Amino acid sequence: MSYTALYRKFRPTAFEDVKGQDHIVTTLRNQIKADRIGHAYLFCGTRGTGKTTIAKIFAKAVNCENPVDGSPCGECAICKSIAAGASMNVIEIDAASNNGVDNIREIVDEVTYSPAEGKYKVYIIDEVHMLSIGAFNALLKTLEEPPSYVIFILATTEVHKIPITILSRCQRYDFKRITIDTISNRLKELTEKEQVQIEDKAVRYIAKTADGSMRDALSLLDQCIAFHFGQELTYDKVLDVLGAVDTEVFSRLLRIVLDGNVTGAIALLEEIVMQGRELTQFVADFTWYLRNLLLVKTADGIEDIIDVSTENLARLKEEAKMAENDVIMRYIRILSELSGQIRFATQKRILVEMNLIKLCRPSMETDTQSLTDRIRQLEQKIVSGIPVMTPVTAPVAGTQTIQEPTVRMPLPEAIPQDIRDAVNKWSAIVNQAPMPMKAYLKTAYPSLAGDGSMLIVVEDGLPSDYFREAGRREELEHLISDFAGKEIKVTMQRPESGADPRAVFPDLTLLVDQKINMEIEEIEDDTEEF
Repeated sequence: MSYTALYRKFRPTAFEDVKGQDHIVTTLRNQIKADRIGHAYLFCGTRGTGKTTIAKIFAKAVNCENPVDGSPCGECAICKSIAAGASMNVIEIDAASNNGVDNIREIVDEVTYSPAEGKYKVYIIDEVHMLSIGAFNALLKTLEEPPSYVIFILATTEVHKIPITILSRCQRYDFKRITIDTISNRLKELTEKEQVQIEDKAVRYIAKTADGSMRDALSLLDQCIAFHFGQELTYDKVLDVLGAVDTEVFSRLLRIVLDGNVTGAIALLEEIVMQGRELTQFVADFTWYLRNLLLVKTADGIEDIIDVSTENLARLKEEAKMAENDVIMRYIRILSELSGQIRFATQKRILVEMNLIKLCRPSMETDTQSLTDRIRQLEQKIVSGIPVMTPVTAPVAGTQTIQEPTVRMPLPEAIPQDIRDAVNKWSAIVNQAPMPMKAYLKTAYPSLAGDGSMLIVVEDGLPSDYFREAGRREELEHLISDFAGKEIKVTMQRPESGADPRAVFPDLTLLVDQKINMEIEEIEDDTEEF
């Protein structure tokens, strides 16, 4: 016999087996016991929450020869016929593939015939929101005044797409997402029946990943059992199968981002990619981690809601002291936007890298949350005893040093002629530079170093990282020297995030003409004295 998937094998056959929808089950059973059955029902809710399952159980219950407390007995001929899919009284229709007017007109014609056996003909129309406007109109009259022996059950995941004229003719039941505890208990129950050993931590992770869908949880469990067949399912094995990341990695990443360490964030992402983790799941889980962090920081007694272990809760409480609410909310906003983009991206890794850089470099954004994060980074450096502008240090092999002096650089009395020539041709130098250097130089400007050499002030972030790479500064020196007609030494400078660079490093493109005019006026005054 062929293998049957878990979600089909353990599909509830009676109301007692349905988990997580007690408010709906109780109402339907009471209607059956009181013989107050409606003619049209609308079941709406997210996928895998039991809409079609309860519709089939309800169809059996209203036709059952020996119902027990409003639930089908499962033993009579009609119950067995419906369970086997052989009953002419229960008609299932997939509106996604049968959404035309003609398909609905066939139903309208069929309802005129009474059931061959049992009391009711039950039409279950799944994904009803896929019907065309014409099909809805064709269904409208029959839905309003069907024969006494006909029941319509409409199921949908997108209730907002259903016309109000249809909604007003149905009893509406909203299916809730199933809780993590309910899904976990069901998974434990089924793994015991299947004789599968699984860690509690692994069960809860599968339940959380299912996002309120019992069917998704069973499918994920099925996938994990198949991958590690005959072995105990540990938390780490489940993470491997689902391409997920341990929460310890999110703690490391958060601390790296709070430090503004772009290199560390990219290196950690490289580690995650090499482990074969799914980036879409990684972004979603990191967002969820930050959500838990925000709840820990803003609410008391939140342990039962965030659903984490004692060890992880202690880590979250420690990290909650490291970041302000605005900073965490900024991270969540950026990652939420990324979650919407990454699903359709062909270069997922590059997209994630860009957003990690954005997290580390709040100076790349101008909104209030980013400004708060920039101030936090600045305060953190001050508290740590790190100067806002640090002095020159020895370069690491293969990289270029970018100076960060602590005070305003004084201009010499006379700007050297070769520097002046280069400044006058700065626009031409930028236009002649190759990409991407050209793009980074458009936001840069020339100034003077203390030794009289040319100082190029570049923006923090990608521009400064670009010029740190070996050979980039030499390439720029050659370009400037060609325009000046003389060899010019160039020093690269990155100002501190949030600081006004021109207050520390004067822009020569604005000052060189002023210097020239001042010198000419002095010469004219001297000549007049003779």
